[in-house]
Amino acid sequence: MNDGSDAPEPEPPSDAPADTDDERNGRPSAVETDTSSEPETGEPGDELDADADAGNADSSSDADAGAAMPGVPDPEPEESDVPEDVQKYARFKKMDGAQYDRVNEFLRDRTYVTAREWAIARLCSDFRTETGVEMTKIGENLPELVPFMTDTYTPQAVNQARSSFEEKVRKAGATFLYGAMCDFFTAEELDDVMYESTEVAKFLLEVEGVDLSVEEELEAEERISSVMREVREASDELRERDDE
Repeated sequence: MNDGSDAPEPEPPSDAPADTDDERNGRPSAVETDTSSEPETGEPGDELDADADAGNADSSSDADAGAAMPGVPDPEPEESDVPEDVQKYARFKKMDGAQYDRVNEFLRDRTYVTAREWAIARLCSDFRTETGVEMTKIGENLPELVPFMTDTYTPQAVNQARSSFEEKVRKAGATFLYGAMCDFFTAEELDDVMYESTEVAKFLLEVEGVDLSVEEELEAEERISSVMREVREASDELRERDDE
C-alpha cells in the first residue's frame, strides 16, 4: 500500500484512450508512473506481497467494525447485475489490497508493459470467444475483475490497451533477439538474462493464480533453451559468412 508520502496517480477515465503516444513510443506517461524512483531490491513481488497483506488487514478490520449487531436484522441482499462468469473470476485475487501505482511501478521496473496492459491482456485471453473478445464485458466490469483497477473502460479503451500490449511484446522480442544475435552478450550473460526474465514471468503467472507444475516449468524452460540454441547457431552462421 502507499505509505502516504506520494499520492496515488490517477487511472485514465473510462472514455480516454488506454495508451498515450508517449507510451507507444516507450516513454512512460504521467498517468502511468513516476520513473524517477529507484528499483526496489529483493525477490520479484516482495513489495506487492507486502501491499496485498496490508490491504487484507485493513479489509479485515473494516469487516469487523461493520459486523451486524445482535438483534438487528441484516438488510435484504440486492440482486447483483454482475455477470456470473465475472463473479466467479478468480484471477488477481492475490492482489487484493494492492494499489495500481505500486503494481505499475513493479512492472515498469522489470517489464516493458504497464499494469493496465498486463491486466487487460490477461482478461482478453480469458474472455475470448469463437467470435472474438468480449470487450464490453471486460470494460464494464474491470473493477470487479481486477482489484487494483478502480474505473471502468470503454470497449475502445480495452482494445487499445490490448493492442499496445501486443505491440510492446513484439518489439521487446525483436530487441532481445537482436541483442542475442549481435554478439553483444556472451552465452553466460544470455543465460543470466533468460533466468531473470523467467523468474519475473513465473511470478506474474503466480499472481494471476496460475499454478505451474514442476513438469510445466521444465517444459517451458526447455522450449526457451531450444529457441536460444537456434538463435546462437544462426548468429554464429551469420558471423562466419561475414568473415569469409
